[in-house]
Amino acid sequence: MKNSKKKIVTLSILTTLSGVAIYAINRLISATSVMKDILHTEEKQSYDWQFGKIFYTKKGTGKPLLLIHDLHYSSSSYEWKHMLDTLAKDHTVYALDLIGCGRSDKPNITYTNFLYVQLITGFIKNVIGCPADIIASGLSGSFVITACNTNPECFKKIMLINPEDLAKLNQIPNKKSKFVKCMIELPLIGTLLYYMVTSHSNTELLFTEKFLYNPFHENHRDIDAYYEGAHRGNGNGKYLLSSLVGNYVNLNITHALKSINNSIYIIGGALEDGIQETLALYTALNPSIETELLPKAKHLPQLETPVAVLERIKIFF
Repeated sequence: MKNSKKKIVTLSILTTLSGVAIYAINRLISATSVMKDILHTEEKQSYDWQFGKIFYTKKGTGKPLLLIHDLHYSSSSYEWKHMLDTLAKDHTVYALDLIGCGRSDKPNITYTNFLYVQLITGFIKNVIGCPADIIASGLSGSFVITACNTNPECFKKIMLINPEDLAKLNQIPNKKSKFVKCMIELPLIGTLLYYMVTSHSNTELLFTEKFLYNPFHENHRDIDAYYEGAHRGNGNGKYLLSSLVGNYVNLNITHALKSINNSIYIIGGALEDGIQETLALYTALNPSIETELLPKAKHLPQLETPVAVLERIKIFF
C-alpha cells in the first residue's frame, strides 16, 4: 500500500514537473520568435470585427483594390510587400491580415470558410465602403468566390493566384482530422506540437519545397517574417492550424464558380503542383475565366517574381 502511494506521489510530481517544463519551453519560444519584430509597422489601422481586431494597411488613391493573402498559419499581408507601393500609384490599396494570421487577433475558435466569407464581405462594406477589385492568393480565393456569389454587389474584378484545388476543397472533417484538431488544441502539449510544426527550420523548408520555384531565391528576412507570423499571439495560431488540418476551412465552390458573372483572371506558378489540372477545372466550370501560367514561379510569385505579377495586374485592372 505504501509503495503504491509512493508511486502515485512520484508520478504526480513528475507530471507536474513535465507540465512546468513544457510551459517554460512554450513561453521561451513564444518570446524569442517575435524578437526581430519584422511585422511591426507604424500604420496601426484595425477593423473591429465581431471575432477580433483585423490589422490592415491602406495606401494610395484611386479605385479600391483589396489584397488577400493565402490562408496559412504563417501567412500575413507581408506576402504583398513588393506590390503595395507600386499598386498604390493607381489604386487605394487595402492589405489585411486575415483573422488567425499575422498581426490580427487569433481567437480560440474553429476557423471555417464561412467565417472568412463574412470577414471579407464585412471588411468591404464597413472599411472600403464600396465595391472593390480583389486579388486573392491560394486558399483565400475560395472565400472570395463564395463571398462574391452571396454578395455580388461588393465585388468587381477578381484575380486569383494559385487557387486551391477543387478536390481539396471538397474534403470535409472526418474522425481522423477531428482527432488531430483536438490534439493540436490541447493546452500544453498542443502548443508544443504547434511550435514544433512551425519551427524556423520547418518554415525554411516551406520556402524551399513549396513556396519558391528557385530555392536559391529564399530571403532570410522573408523566412523570419513568416516564422514570426506563425508565433505572434502566444501560440494561438494553433487554432487556425487545427482548423486547416481538420478540413474545417474547406467548402465546395463548384456552384459559386458557375454562378458568378465577374471578370476573373487566374495566375498560376508554372511549377505549382497540379496547377494545370486546377486551372482546367476552374475554366471548365466557368469558361469566361482567363488563365495564365507564370514561368519560373511556384506558390508565391508575388514574392518571387513580383514584376511579372505586377505586369499582369496592370493589364487586368
